[in-house]
Amino acid sequence: MGRGGGGGGFGGPGMRLPIPGGGIGGGIGGVILLILLFVLAQCAGLDLLGGGTSSSASGYSASRMGDSQDTGRYDHCETGEDANNDPDCARVAIENSLNDFWGDQGIKGWRTENELITFTGSIQTGCGPADSAVGPFYCPADENIYFDTSFYDDVLERQLGGPDGGFVEAYVIAHEYGHHIQNILGTMGRVTSQETGPNSPSVRLELQADCYAGMWTKFATTTKDASGQVLILDLTQQDIDLALEAAASVGDDRIQQKTQGQVDAETWTHGSAASRQYWFTQGYTLGTLDACDTFSVRNVEVS
Repeated sequence: MGRGGGGGGFGGPGMRLPIPGGGIGGGIGGVILLILLFVLAQCAGLDLLGGGTSSSASGYSASRMGDSQDTGRYDHCETGEDANNDPDCARVAIENSLNDFWGDQGIKGWRTENELITFTGSIQTGCGPADSAVGPFYCPADENIYFDTSFYDDVLERQLGGPDGGFVEAYVIAHEYGHHIQNILGTMGRVTSQETGPNSPSVRLELQADCYAGMWTKFATTTKDASGQVLILDLTQQDIDLALEAAASVGDDRIQQKTQGQVDAETWTHGSAASRQYWFTQGYTLGTLDACDTFSVRNVEVS
């Protein structure tokens, strides 16, 4: 994660997490293709909250977090203080917040068996093998999200000029959770061909996941853990601006211009920079599933 020296830094302005106490149990062408598997960019720059921990039980849970090397990467994530100091533990809090939010939406078939799995090097998934070049993606076959954090420094920031810090890693995880919602609702079944273009089904699917990420963002500061502790204390305008900047940096048009020197809208599969920003903002402003129905509008792309 990009903070100049890798590994991610904390303490800057942006999203803040509370501190409950207690414990809890190759080639640029390939880069373009892989970026089309997800949306955004980088590590969550969190305000470090002062204070210590109490002896009361915490509702934070890393039970849906996994590491492909089975290193116990998340075993030390026990308190909100850990979440503010460690990017791995911040990831636990974000995952908890997303599950809390979507679990309250009354979606028929909602289930929490899916995992957020981090890996380095390579991994075997229900959708086949993947390596570190792939970056974050959702696999509908096993309903898991796979997340190689080295992607952000190596590809998004250095090769594509994406932003560093703020709310961006939280946003990309939220986008992938959006794909999980689409899988539950059956929306993924609407993409049945390799059709491309600015209003193609694949573009509509990806922009809807952006919108779902915006929905969660709107209500993120209201999500609570099992003990009633708020999971995210506040989001700043800087958080939102960085997420929007990241969304723009991986628009099909921006990627094509940067890597090929020209834009061909008929080959788009994820949408333009402007449309990514528009649909995230649509979800963030209106905060409803209906507002994110990208399949019901004639033109999903915005100019």
